[in-house]
Amino acid sequence: MLSDRAQSSVLVVSASQKITDLFNELLPSGTFNPIVSASSCNEAKRVLISAEYDIIVINAPLTDEFGSDFALDLVQDSSSAVLLLASSDIYGEVSSKVEGYGVMTLSKPLNRTTLYTAMTLAFATRARLRVMEKKNKSLSAKMSEMRIVNRAKWALIESLGMTEEQAHHYIEKQAMDLRMPKGEIAVNILKTYGK
Repeated sequence: MLSDRAQSSVLVVSASQKITDLFNELLPSGTFNPIVSASSCNEAKRVLISAEYDIIVINAPLTDEFGSDFALDLVQDSSSAVLLLASSDIYGEVSSKVEGYGVMTLSKPLNRTTLYTAMTLAFATRARLRVMEKKNKSLSAKMSEMRIVNRAKWALIESLGMTEEQAHHYIEKQAMDLRMPKGEIAVNILKTYGK
């Protein structure tokens, strides 16, 4: 059973109300919430303008396009887990086109166990992506701070004739004395020396 503490929002894109109803009936609301539906690719794109979804399920074919190109766009432009449902007669062709890009595929007709298993895998995939996003943001913030601190060091070297070691020590001492992050000290130095 999936943890009730974590929730994943779901967008079901399907021309068939039967598939949409199946997801609403099958998925526990404590884990998958909200479950929103769209009946076409264009409607889904409008929905995605105002909200992000953890898991996006595309029941191909859609009324305005097949759905595989839409799935590929989603995995390139978002961090959503994407599940594409395709009929068994074209499943191999569709899966070979999209799986290498990170789109999970499932063959129709569906049975409830397979569908639930696929959704738990999508849930786990999205949870893993969240961890990676958090690490990426942390690394980006550290890299940004390092760039600003380096620029501040060069401002001190050029403006005050310090050595790189003296500039580094100055920034660290200011951060410690003022109980401020080095990045904020660096920004203040850059403002002071117009760099």
